[in-house]
Amino acid sequence: MAFGSFDRRQNQQPMAEINMVPLIDVVLVLLVIFIVTAPLLTNAVKLDLPKASSVADVQKPEKIQFAIDAQGQLFWNGERVTREDAAQRFLAEGKKQPQPEIYLRADQGVPYRYVAEMLADAAKAGLGKVAFVSEPVK
Repeated sequence: MAFGSFDRRQNQQPMAEINMVPLIDVVLVLLVIFIVTAPLLTNAVKLDLPKASSVADVQKPEKIQFAIDAQGQLFWNGERVTREDAAQRFLAEGKKQPQPEIYLRADQGVPYRYVAEMLADAAKAGLGKVAFVSEPVK
């Protein structure tokens, strides 16, 4: 190996050899790391799991069409109802499993108060799936 010497009388020329020892040390350390970690990655617990077949219990929730016209009249699936009657129906529907989906159709001219009252009644009954129905812009 060519190392510099303390003799100042010789010409100071750059080393012409590459020192391979540090490179070999790094490669050997990486090799040891891979040898140790490789078995840990492939180690798996072999289990004989039981076999079972099942059918998915898909229950589609009921859909309730709730409408509010421009005068503030309430309609439950096309049938005119009062606010108290709608609140009672919300309570009855809130106890069902799965809970029904409510599709709210409100006239664009209806005051927001009627919509807010309907949403409050549905929330008190525990109904959380309320969808606002609108018409696409042409």
